Amino acid sequence: MLLSDLAGKEIINLYDGAKLGLVGDADLAISSSGAIEAIILTSRSGFGGFLGNMAERERDILVIPWQVVKKVGSEVIIVDMNQKTDRMSKYSV
Repeated sequence: MLLSDLAGKEIINLYDGAKLGLVGDADLAISSSGAIEAIILTSRSGFGGFLGNMAERERDILVIPWQVVKKVGSEVIIVDMNQKTDRMSKYSV
């Protein structure tokens, strides 16, 4: 799969059906071997309460580990993030 194949796809959370955002060109954490480690989403209005108190910040960052990606379709990416602990905090944007 090419990086351009992911760009523009909407990310949907299987756990609650929430729309988390769109994948952009700079929204991926890539390892030195070229493997995708995480999808990084940024939002100015929060993620619908997904991040709890962090939704009050001016700009929120949601890191989706590649391990929680369940399916990459033609228009959407399905992830299963059923707990706040699914987020990774090792990346800083």
